[in-house]
Amino acid sequence: MSRALPKYNKRRVALIGGAAAVVLSGAVIAGSALAGETSKSNATSARTLADTGTIACPDVKSQLPAVPASAQAEVDRNLALLDTQIAEANKRLVDTVGQGGANFVQNAILGPLEDKRIATVNRIATAIGRTAEKPQGLDSLAACTLNE
Repeated sequence: MSRALPKYNKRRVALIGGAAAVVLSGAVIAGSALAGETSKSNATSARTLADTGTIACPDVKSQLPAVPASAQAEVDRNLALLDTQIAEANKRLVDTVGQGGANFVQNAILGPLEDKRIATVNRIATAIGRTAEKPQGLDSLAACTLNE
């Protein structure tokens, strides 16, 4: 048994399809017209990007005890990594200006940065601790702040 499909009025289908095409083309035209315009908010946005501030973190290197020669290369790599982490966080700060709510910077940038820094300073302490007394309290140098 084959089931017969209802017959549609061809004029009605054409009318509905034509109306949809007109609506869609109007949206494309409006979108194209708006894409070429400059907004007054662009100047505000550029100024806001420049005024985002920077992330400041405690200097770990100055707080380290004497580093044994056998650990120096590993410590230097991790100190460089700390600098890279700050640079990446500053870039993210600029790239995400205006996003999120009141705690966005803390939750999306400073919190994860602190976690990365804790892991890195722990690697530094472990490297030193292999051949000398392991430094204690380096975790307190992991938290960073936003300078506005």
